[in-house]
Amino acid sequence: MTTKIDDFVQALQALPRLPGVFNPWRDIDPVHDLGPRSPAARADHLHRYLTERAGRAKLMLIAEALGYQGGHFSGIAMTSERILLGNLAKAGINAEDVIAGGGQRTSQVTKKTPALGANEPTATIVWGALKQSGIDTRDVALWNAFAPDPMKADGAWLTNRKPTKQELQIGLPLLEQFMDLFPSGRVVAIGKVSEEILGELRVRVQAQVRHPANGGAKAFREGVSKLLG
Repeated sequence: MTTKIDDFVQALQALPRLPGVFNPWRDIDPVHDLGPRSPAARADHLHRYLTERAGRAKLMLIAEALGYQGGHFSGIAMTSERILLGNLAKAGINAEDVIAGGGQRTSQVTKKTPALGANEPTATIVWGALKQSGIDTRDVALWNAFAPDPMKADGAWLTNRKPTKQELQIGLPLLEQFMDLFPSGRVVAIGKVSEEILGELRVRVQAQVRHPANGGAKAFREGVSKLLG
């Protein structure tokens, strides 16, 4: 018997192929991926992550689009491979905070994806703020207005750009499907761009916090603390 989470992950994998868009749950990054099983591992990470939060999370923190340093390899929004491998435990962020049992590596060792795993500064700030707030991390679900990773061009691996309006409309059913997993959760936009995008998609945003990038880490932590206080 399939569940809503099964249906959602399968819908992600079935997203139409779009130029300049990397779908980590289906596509292989030929330069940085460990091998052909990398997409399946990322889909498994996401499935387990959602299973531990569906119907429970009180907040949905939604940013703009998937990060090339984070979800590109972890399969989970605003979450780095390094966190899933347990290599940020010294910073107080454990793999178990994300999914029970942690995750597996999906990247090969390269200059941009080192031995400790691909790392995303935004992911470190987001998870650090959640841990510092004292909330159970299963009470928060992270996602993006546009689920996959929009690249600057086909084959421009490990790059990001703003998703187009057409891409956002194509991805809207996936966003709605994600929110349906958390019927009692509040939608919180991470950053003004995300708030504007969600507004254009007619998604009701109940709060907004500063995006942690570009010097916004302190304001982001304060905003999350106030929301979860």
